[in-house]
Amino acid sequence: MNLANRITLARIFLVPIIMFFLLVNVKFPHIKIEQFVITYNQIIAALIFIIAASTDSLDGYIARKRKLVTNLGKLLDPLADKLLVSAVLISLVEMDKIGAWIAIVIISREFAVTGLRQIALVEGVVIAASKWGKWKTATQITAIIALLINNFPFAFINFRFDIFASWVAAIITLYSGFDYFIKNKHVLNFSE
Repeated sequence: MNLANRITLARIFLVPIIMFFLLVNVKFPHIKIEQFVITYNQIIAALIFIIAASTDSLDGYIARKRKLVTNLGKLLDPLADKLLVSAVLISLVEMDKIGAWIAIVIISREFAVTGLRQIALVEGVVIAASKWGKWKTATQITAIIALLINNFPFAFINFRFDIFASWVAAIITLYSGFDYFIKNKHVLNFSE
């Protein structure tokens, strides 16, 4: 197994660790500054999430630079991305930090675009990541980090950046999904 695939697997293995720190029912010490409160387990989960999310670019870069692109990597990389984001979003819903509808929109878009890519693959067409897909990923990661760290530092100026970022992520996620389907509608054969 090459280095790029090992990095991708590491991202997958970090998912349950993040969920443990988010959902474990143990009283962790916390930091309190004025009205802002955050527990150590949230900080640990956020740091692990940031590390895991940053490996997405790293594994792809290594695979392309060293010519290590494999079928296993093509399968694992998008799976790792979807597991990471979906697991954390579902955990945030459980923690009552994000509305379930936002998680459903984001996760549903991932299923839909994955399905479209599978249909395209059967037809011999590869659907490359679009700029909107990259924006989608960036906005989702930004929103998730803001939610994981209890809106720090924006909590001190009473600006709900975490909620704003969640809405932006949901809107760009929807737009990028529509963009994929509109640009690749030729792959879908509606006559059958």
